[in-house]
Amino acid sequence: MSPQQLTGTGVALVTPFDNNKAVDHSALKKLVNYVIDGGVNYLVALGTTAETATLSNKEKLEVIHTIKEANSNRLPVILGMGSNNTDELIDTINRTDFDGVDAILSVTPFYNKPTQEGLYQHYKAIADVSPVPVILYNVPSRTGCNLNADTCLKLASNIENVVAVKEASGNWEQIMQIIKHKPQDFAVLSGDDATTLPLIASGANGVISVIANACPVEFSSMVNAAVENNMPKARQIHYSLIDLINNIFVEGNPAGIKALLEMRQIIDNQLRLPLVSTTDKLYNELKGYFNAF
Repeated sequence: MSPQQLTGTGVALVTPFDNNKAVDHSALKKLVNYVIDGGVNYLVALGTTAETATLSNKEKLEVIHTIKEANSNRLPVILGMGSNNTDELIDTINRTDFDGVDAILSVTPFYNKPTQEGLYQHYKAIADVSPVPVILYNVPSRTGCNLNADTCLKLASNIENVVAVKEASGNWEQIMQIIKHKPQDFAVLSGDDATTLPLIASGANGVISVIANACPVEFSSMVNAAVENNMPKARQIHYSLIDLINNIFVEGNPAGIKALLEMRQIIDNQLRLPLVSTTDKLYNELKGYFNAF
């Protein structure tokens, strides 16, 4: 997968569950077809939005199989693969069938709080064994550590198999330093739907999106307009979506987006503990925004 293929909108797919909290593979196929028909550019499986931490190894294999089957080679597929145990992650990579997988998205090690040198060596070890390109994922609010600009750029420059970063730090100065100094063939992706437009305006390549699960046509149109430097159109769509985007995260992710997907009649509004569905108050507020939109 080349960095050019990461331009545009990737969607961080949710994992639908039925009323018994089992993975709903029929709904997952429906979701994959819905977002593809909606114009997204690639699919991201088993990320944070997929509630991957609550899936068994068997379920993870079944989920990726269903996504690949529904996709039928229409779009690139990126597989979320992260751990705070580097050796264990290497072992998992070595045992994974990457047929139909175009890249991996690997979050910074969580809880351990590694140094920048530790982060560099972690990603170098992963890239050395991965048969597909590696996308860095920096989300300090979840992991407790930040992949700073210098380390990100060092990985981008020194390791050929590291092709992009999903940046969700919210640190604008850091992200702009990465965009300013990155190699030409390295992609910077927004990890935050609300700031995708200004990041693309600053030189980012695109986004790995949550809202695109429920609004693939609208959000992809905004991203495409921004990439094509049609800022009046991009701004119009951005501001029509911004209240909905902000509110789907009020009670955590993916509670809000699963509520919207239920309104779209694509999945049931079911989450696994320790996550729970939105309160009735937020659900009704989201429904109001959704109906108005």
